[in-house]
Amino acid sequence: MAERSTAAVDVADNSDEASLTAQADQSTADGVAKNRERDTDSDEVQESTRTDGSGKTSPPELHSGHKLARRYRLEECVTRLDGFSSWRAVDEKLRRAVGVHILPADHSRARSVLAAARSSALLGDPRFVQVLDAVEENDLVYVVHEWLPDATELTTLLASGPLEPYDAYQMVSQVSSAMAAAHREGLAHLRLNPNAVLRASTGQWRIRGLAVNAALRGVASDTPQRTDTEAIGALLYAALTQRWPYESDAYGLSGLPKDIGLIAPDQVRAGVHRGLSELSMRALVNDGATASRHESPCTTPEELVKAIGEMPRIRPPEPAFTAPPEYQRTSYQQGTYGRQAAHPGATQPVPTPPPPLQSRTGKALKWAVSALLIAALGLGSWQLADALMDQGGKNEDPGQTQTNDGNDKSPKKPASGKPITISGAHDFDPFGDQTEKPSDIGKVYDNSTATYWQTDFYLSADFGRLKPGVGIILDLGKTQQVGKVTVTFVGETSVELRSASADAGSEPTSFDAYTKVAEGTGTTVELKPGKSLKSRYLLVWLTDLPIQPDDGKWRGRVADIKVTS
Repeated sequence: MAERSTAAVDVADNSDEASLTAQADQSTADGVAKNRERDTDSDEVQESTRTDGSGKTSPPELHSGHKLARRYRLEECVTRLDGFSSWRAVDEKLRRAVGVHILPADHSRARSVLAAARSSALLGDPRFVQVLDAVEENDLVYVVHEWLPDATELTTLLASGPLEPYDAYQMVSQVSSAMAAAHREGLAHLRLNPNAVLRASTGQWRIRGLAVNAALRGVASDTPQRTDTEAIGALLYAALTQRWPYESDAYGLSGLPKDIGLIAPDQVRAGVHRGLSELSMRALVNDGATASRHESPCTTPEELVKAIGEMPRIRPPEPAFTAPPEYQRTSYQQGTYGRQAAHPGATQPVPTPPPPLQSRTGKALKWAVSALLIAALGLGSWQLADALMDQGGKNEDPGQTQTNDGNDKSPKKPASGKPITISGAHDFDPFGDQTEKPSDIGKVYDNSTATYWQTDFYLSADFGRLKPGVGIILDLGKTQQVGKVTVTFVGETSVELRSASADAGSEPTSFDAYTKVAEGTGTTVELKPGKSLKSRYLLVWLTDLPIQPDDGKWRGRVADIKVTS
């Protein structure tokens, strides 16, 4: 490990870095933007050159196979621009792919890049592509970050068409929530575009280049919150329409026609979700472009998160049912195996089967069965006669009297609870990005413990201190008497059972509408309410997560849920 790294987060020994960190802390003050991020990638060189004149610095002479800190082997250069270069590399110590930004130590932006990288690393939010190292060594400054080979850029996703409403809703919800958390820590992105937003194979959206991408290009703004909020609005606009909401083309997307101004997404393309269309226009407000029919503008990611929370929840599309192909019987099942094909027009004689049990073995079998039946009849008759004689003897005994006061009745076993069918379920993440692996939610009530629904991974058992928990809302179809809810986990998990009011006409969407009725910890937890409970909507709320041995990450896994009356 080099002398200066994120492990130490040592910025006190450099007065320039301290001043830059203070400047980053002031990024929440709003004023007039210095640099509006609307340019295409082809304009990046001009943008960077005009910002601070650093284009004269030549990039370091590096090549594939070069090693940094005897650990990071450079594989492929993906960007070479304005004195810095970005590479795909391999961390030979941990045997994993990483990304590396490299620039000379005397580059005019080297100090700000180091400060931005170290501040981003301290955030530790899994919704962002993580900075793994920030080092100054041998006249070079380099920043190492995660490389996600299974993730797809929003640019690539939009190349095949606009997103479905549910996917666009998930994207804007998760990105807005992540950026709100970053701004609370004094960090801004300022380069939030379709190249910086990725969708992982799990469906989670992640953001790369927090603070670092802007520092590499010398981008600054006096209104960082408004800049990032407008960028999120542009992302949503592009996701809904497959158009960039400005006149210039960018990121493989066509711009809007000239001289018509900014028009709402539902006017650009038919079938756009009305609520999402209005949300994008509320975020795109910096030039007074918001139409009068829209509600008040959103100027910070926090306001955007609040506006999303007030929208009706957009459900995932129902999975398409494909009818199975018609069952084809084989020739063996049809009883033609080994037979010769019939000649057309010829009547095939049907052989008469031999009479059953006419052989010597068959006759012996008939006699054996007959003997067994006679023996069984005789034994049964003898037992019946013996029982009748016994009973008669008891009734004739003068010293015996029969009473029947009901005390000698055998006690009845208490009736066990009847299973209640779960008619539907969905994930519930009110304190996070509003979603938690919704595609696998059906596995919690598929009557199989071999499959499971799992949460995102976190940095500790208490959800990385990002939120108090996540859960699953169960719909029982109607208000019913609930006696017990049994939850099977993979790993010891703490859980609460919460219920909505019995007279709730529709499913509550806020956490406070669910009252805690039971709690427990374990791998199989029986949650029994302390008093009679009637409800239609139940919330299984996970409060403490186990570390999973297969991937070494803190995450909850629910294998099965059963509800009984």
